Amino acid sequence: MRRAEAMLQQLLSRRPRRPCGSLGSIRRLSSTQTPRLAGQVALITGAASGIGRATAAEFIREGAKVVIADVQHQLGRAAAAELGPDAAFVGCDVSDESQVAAAVDFAVALHGHLDVVHNNAGVAGSLARSILDLDLADLDRTMAVNFRGAAAGIKHAARVMAPRGRGCILCTASMASVMGGVAPHGYSVSKAAVAGLVRTAAGELCGFGVRVNAISPYAVMTPGFGMGAMRELFPGVEDERLVEAVHGGGVMKGAACEARDVARAAVYLASDDGRYVSGHNLVVDGAFTAFKTLPLAAGLAT
Repeated sequence: MRRAEAMLQQLLSRRPRRPCGSLGSIRRLSSTQTPRLAGQVALITGAASGIGRATAAEFIREGAKVVIADVQHQLGRAAAAELGPDAAFVGCDVSDESQVAAAVDFAVALHGHLDVVHNNAGVAGSLARSILDLDLADLDRTMAVNFRGAAAGIKHAARVMAPRGRGCILCTASMASVMGGVAPHGYSVSKAAVAGLVRTAAGELCGFGVRVNAISPYAVMTPGFGMGAMRELFPGVEDERLVEAVHGGGVMKGAACEARDVARAAVYLASDDGRYVSGHNLVVDGAFTAFKTLPLAAGLAT
């Protein structure tokens, strides 16, 4: 507990970054702008809330029709209703391959084709920080959703995309896929596995005109996933202070990573702008994992 409190105080001592935007209602493009995803159909898992919900909104704004696939049925239906006629909902537990296959088939049956599959559903798993406290049963559950769910999504997306000779598969990974120590072991290894599978799948599917990429964001304080983990780590601390702590931990001055930033990265990769990008892990973290400074001044002062 003392270590957690010290970590929180260290984060709060840094100047909070100004948020660079928040998710609101869908803002349509002006009449002079061409939607980048016009005519495309996308299936997004874990899209009832958080990053998936933000991505669904951005995709629709850019002209796509979206199928929200989520294990949270009530929340998923509400999200689809709020997003309007270009959104539909299908229940899906990604840890069950048959449900992933059915969600893909639902999207094809509804719209006649499927252009984008974004494997976004994920769980945090146990927040125990020490390898000595690693719960292997919890690790299996985390891998079942985060990794096997993405693997099933890639498999069944390829099943319908390869015969058409085109398509885009996206997977939400994490900065924990490229850097240790920023998340619990189970979550980190599941996201590293996703990034690895993206590379191997991209190598195979490029021969069919299908692109496969990952997106690895900095911590995003979504109401459920991000806030839920922080509340568990720091019980009793006000939500506002938790958000400030996470934003303050970033290194990009004047901005904070939000769900819409990840959604816009997904739009880029799904659109013709990213038509020659495949096998890539697009890190959206404001340079957090790009460098580490040496505390030379502090060492020389002693």
